[in-house]
Amino acid sequence: MAPAPLVATILVIFAVVDGVLEVLLVHRSSDPEQGGWALPGGRWDGSESLEDAASRKLVEETGARGVYLEQLFTTSGLDRSQPAAVAVAYFALVDASGVRLREEQAWRPQWHRVAALPPLAFENNRVIEQAVARVGAKLEYTNIAYGLLPDRFTLRELQTTYEAILGRPLDRRNFRKRMLSTGLIEGTEERRREGAHRPARLYRFTAREPIFL
Repeated sequence: MAPAPLVATILVIFAVVDGVLEVLLVHRSSDPEQGGWALPGGRWDGSESLEDAASRKLVEETGARGVYLEQLFTTSGLDRSQPAAVAVAYFALVDASGVRLREEQAWRPQWHRVAALPPLAFENNRVIEQAVARVGAKLEYTNIAYGLLPDRFTLRELQTTYEAILGRPLDRRNFRKRMLSTGLIEGTEERRREGAHRPARLYRFTAREPIFL
């Protein structure tokens, strides 16, 4: 009887930093692919659900809890040294201002711009591409951008977040009109001064859990 295949979880963690979409990578400290960059993850031992394993890894790397997490796909063949190994990929959206990266030097985590990634181990570039496409598509009919923003934000910050994911500028007037018409966000009585401009009104998501239009 053939042995059961190795199963691992891998995690694509996105944040928008200074208006740019970034992904968290770890610097591998052992073989295979020692010295290379890869997505965080680990072997699944069956003692917890796959989603719990992904959530635990997310907390270990970033300290973030209760953020948006979704399974992306299940595949094999990402690790050429173990072609039968099964990888279950998840993606998570985090607010960079609330993240505290793990500080150990071994397997140290670091943010990288999605548009300027280094060579990655285990075909992780393909995993990230699919995750970006999934998030971009879901912006059209869900509120999942809440995962990337603090509780209160300006419409400018919201638009910047959408543009970072979609990789293109959006018309300011049309974007604001659409977002206000969806019911996904609502205005608050709070305002924040941005530079020399008059204080901007702050908004919030009507729910910080997935809503589908």
